[in-house]
Amino acid sequence: MHRFKSHTQEHFNNDKKMKKTLLFSALLAVTAFTATAQSSAEVALSVTLHPIQTIEINSGKRVNLDYVEKDHYTNGVTSDQLDHLSIYSTGAFAVNVRSTATTLKNPNTAVVTTDIAAKDIKITPSLGSSELRGSVLKTVRLSIEPQLLISNTKGGFDKKFNINYAAAGADKYVNKYFKEESPTVYSTTVVYTIEAQ
Repeated sequence: MHRFKSHTQEHFNNDKKMKKTLLFSALLAVTAFTATAQSSAEVALSVTLHPIQTIEINSGKRVNLDYVEKDHYTNGVTSDQLDHLSIYSTGAFAVNVRSTATTLKNPNTAVVTTDIAAKDIKITPSLGSSELRGSVLKTVRLSIEPQLLISNTKGGFDKKFNINYAAAGADKYVNKYFKEESPTVYSTTVVYTIEAQ
């Protein structure tokens, strides 16, 4: 009977060893699987581009078209503003120009009883010192409605555009001078805007 117990005890000990071995093997397999499962991980990466458009006036905030000589009244007056506009655009863009009023006025309306039509003023763009090739440039007459002046299918950084301002000749303004307001100045505000295309 003692021998039977010993044999049973030995069998029990062997079972216990086998269970430990199986448990250890199972743990080893789980650890190996976990190590393999954690050897890589993923993350979603996005680059999100938002449109940015800026426009600046470089050469002063005032443009004067001065009629000083007889030829000015006959032939008109122009003013070339070099590198007048600087633009920054991510991607395609359009630049529009408009006047804040339909006419150029003199503030002393008690004396100056006439005005000058905004459409008398022509605005012509050209490429500046930092040019953006492929730009479509249009000569426009100033209007209260936005007029497409410059466009491009590509963007650029700090690109420059010259602007030529021209006012009428053919003696159109001979009778718009008033001695009580000398010199007689007519003015409006010109607004340039840029937008993504």
